[in-house]
Amino acid sequence: MGWIEAWFVAIAGAVLLLTAWPFLLGARDYHAAIALSRRSIVAGGEVHAAVAIENSAGRPQLPTVVELPVGDALRELTVPLLGAQQSTTLTAQVPAPRRGVIAVGPLTVARRDPLGLLSREVTWPDRHLVHVHPATVPLPSSTAGLVRDLEGAPRQRLTDADLSFHALREYTAGDALRHVHWKSTAKTGTLMVRQFEESQTARVAVLFDARRDEYASDEEFELAVSVAASVSAQAAREGRERFIASAATPGRVRPSVDGLEELPSREPAQLLDAWAELRPAHERAPRIERVARSLAESRRPLSIVYLVTGSQPGLDRLRRAAASFTPDVRIVAVRCDWLADPALAHIDPLTVCTVGALGDLPRLMLRGLA
Repeated sequence: MGWIEAWFVAIAGAVLLLTAWPFLLGARDYHAAIALSRRSIVAGGEVHAAVAIENSAGRPQLPTVVELPVGDALRELTVPLLGAQQSTTLTAQVPAPRRGVIAVGPLTVARRDPLGLLSREVTWPDRHLVHVHPATVPLPSSTAGLVRDLEGAPRQRLTDADLSFHALREYTAGDALRHVHWKSTAKTGTLMVRQFEESQTARVAVLFDARRDEYASDEEFELAVSVAASVSAQAAREGRERFIASAATPGRVRPSVDGLEELPSREPAQLLDAWAELRPAHERAPRIERVARSLAESRRPLSIVYLVTGSQPGLDRLRRAAASFTPDVRIVAVRCDWLADPALAHIDPLTVCTVGALGDLPRLMLRGLA
């Protein structure tokens, strides 16, 4: 390139810089914030995002563009000319077609010259998460445990504190003094305490098979998530003691050795958030038989265990999983087979429900209860 061409290039660059510089000089004196209409939604819905922009400067601000990341997409919103201390609110829709977690933000305000050659960006750290819950169905009352507290036959399990008196026994270290039976103690000369028979409470465990290869399709996997979420949410709403586990836990890269990964379930909203975050486990994750054995070996007091899996595990595998538990624990295996006819079968030692669509679940639960 000769000195003449170089001179023309330098002159052209200087002209462009002088033209663009007034539009890039200085910072955008904006205050920006994101507000969502709701923090969680059921798959298939939509969340409304409101982006508040305020010109905090003492001079007008030229129109600009706000970039708003919504999941994997990027929304561009135009900010109009704002006078000093003026504000505006921009709206954007956040579609939630599938279960998962959608990140909204952070906001970026881009300042560009009229020719679009140069730009300057300012980013605010305001970022929100939208939990897209799986679709669920309401279940008839008490079907999550299949028994009614304090109304059924007493269990064979004995405890030191309950409502149903069983017998007296000698005092051992650690027994509460409030359970001492003083009349019998006076007669026998030995400290005696009351022992109770545990009432028929429903302690529910939901074991979800998160291995993707146990399902014939993605639709079948999502159906199983919805089934497990429906049962566990019903147990949470009824205030039953519950234990929710799967072969994978949200946010955990490696599975545990025994496969017993507990999902948080203090309240229904927290539980559904955990189901929204759950992802399919890889093929190295423990199979449902191993997860069931780990739960049985944990010695948790359980009334009923739901094994939620796909169409690939056969009945022999489900029976092996059920055989890990003691006879006083009711086992219900729910096989999610996409678009299959609903079916219910009692195969010792478990009950097998085949669910082809989420709407089949309430009817099958009623039949199981009967």
